[in-house]
Amino acid sequence: MEDKLFDSERKVMEVVWEKGDCPAREIALILHEKIGWNKNTTYTVIKKCVQKGWMERIEPGFVCRAGISREEAIEKDTDEFVNRVFGGSLPLLFSALLSGKKMSREEIANLKEMIDKME
Repeated sequence: MEDKLFDSERKVMEVVWEKGDCPAREIALILHEKIGWNKNTTYTVIKKCVQKGWMERIEPGFVCRAGISREEAIEKDTDEFVNRVFGGSLPLLFSALLSGKKMSREEIANLKEMIDKME
């Protein structure tokens, strides 16, 4: 599976993640209503998602099934971002996120709890 999910592919995947297994024609209709895409555009993007392994095509009826969960996609995006921008360093990411930001005691406690769970 290729790592990069482009914005257009994410739009298609969001429909499938929201709806579950879904015919391509329904995805095309939803994206036409939401963002004005025509059927050919949607089908082209679906084909790219299938080629990359992000989605499966099920016959009969050209039904689309997510090949990866939304959570897995977010994790891949986050890993790619941290590697590209912060050289893979989570401490640098957190430092950038937290520098100059005022946090409530509750937010700090929640972060500490998350870190404790990781240990």
